[in-house]
Amino acid sequence: MKAGIVGLPNVGKSTLFNCLSNAKAQSANFPFCTIEPNIGVVNVPDGRLEKLEELVNPEKVIPATVEIVDIAGLVKGASKGEGLGNQFLGNIRETDAILHVLRCFDNDNIVHVDGSVDPLRDKETIDMELQLKDLETVEKKLEKVKRAAKTGNKEAQKEEEVLLKLKEGLEAGISVRAIAVDDDSRYEFVRPLQFITDKPVMYVCNVDEGAAVTGNSYVATVKEAVADENAEVVVLAVGTEADITELETYEERQMFLEDIGLSEPGSAKLIRGAYSLLNLETYFTAGEKEVRAWTIPVGATAPQAAGVIHTDFEKGFIRAEVIAYDDYVAYGTETKVKEAGKMRVEGKEYIVQDGDVMHFRFNV
Repeated sequence: MKAGIVGLPNVGKSTLFNCLSNAKAQSANFPFCTIEPNIGVVNVPDGRLEKLEELVNPEKVIPATVEIVDIAGLVKGASKGEGLGNQFLGNIRETDAILHVLRCFDNDNIVHVDGSVDPLRDKETIDMELQLKDLETVEKKLEKVKRAAKTGNKEAQKEEEVLLKLKEGLEAGISVRAIAVDDDSRYEFVRPLQFITDKPVMYVCNVDEGAAVTGNSYVATVKEAVADENAEVVVLAVGTEADITELETYEERQMFLEDIGLSEPGSAKLIRGAYSLLNLETYFTAGEKEVRAWTIPVGATAPQAAGVIHTDFEKGFIRAEVIAYDDYVAYGTETKVKEAGKMRVEGKEYIVQDGDVMHFRFNV
C-alpha cells in the first residue's frame, strides 16, 4: 500500500521524504530500504511491538511498513501536461492515499513558487490540477455511458446520473471524496474509475520549530478550510524533524524533542496516520524466532489475515488461536495466558482486531 507525498515545489516534500526515510534512526535494528530513488519503505512505529519484544525476547523483530512515494512538485497547468504534469499525475494515480504538504511557515530565505506564503491558495492550486484531471476522466466515461443510456439501459442511466453529479461537483471545485454519492453507487461507479481526488488525504502543515507543538494561524486556516473534507491534518516541523534524525543517539534525539515540547517525533505520528489513512491495522505473531507485525485491511477475517503470511495458510485454514494484546501484556507469557483461559479459538468468520496476537492452524 502506497501513500504519495504531493505539494507545490519548495514546500518541504523531499525534506519530509528524507526525514521519513531516516526514521530507521529511531528504531536501531529496523531496516529501511529505498526501492527507487523516490520510493521508500518506512517502518510503522508501534510501542506494542517493543513491549512484545521485551516479553518474548525473540531473535528478531519485524515491524509493519508503509510505502511512501515522493512525487515531484506539481505546478499550475500540470493537468494539461505543464512541467512533467502527466507523469506526476500518473504517479499519484498509482498511490492509495495522499499526503498533501502545505507550507505554513515564513522564511525569506526559502523562495515560494508564487511569491508569498498562503497555504489555502497552494491547496487550491494542487486541488484544481487534480480535479481537472478527474474531470477529464469523467467526461471520457460519460461519452460512452450516454450512448448506452439512450438505448434505455437502466444501469447506464443510473451511472450517467452519478457521473453528471461528479462532473457538476468537479466543475465547482469540489473533490470527488467530498461529493455526496450513496455508498452503492460509489462502490459500483466511482471507485472503478480511480479518481485522484477520491483518494483519502492527510494535510501535512509544515511549520517552523516554534509552532511544532501548538501550530500557528496558517494551520488554523487550513483546519477550518478542510473541516468538511473528512481529512486528517498533521502539524510537522519538517526541517526540525530532519535535524533530529541526523542525531546519532536515541538519548540526543529525546533531549531535542523534549526541548521543543514533543514526546515523540512528529514523523512517527505522521507514519501511523498514513497507515490509518490507508485503512490498515496490525496483528502480531510472537515466538522465539521472531516477533512480527503483520499488516491487514481493517475488517479482515482470520483466514485473510493468515493469507498475508502465506497463501497456503488461507487455503488450508482450520482455526486461529487468538490472544488480545492487553491480555498478553497483563499475563506476560503465552503459557500464563492459556492457564488463565484468555486464549480464544476462532474460526473462519472471525474479524481480526487491531493488536491481536495470533497463531494459525492449517492443513494443505
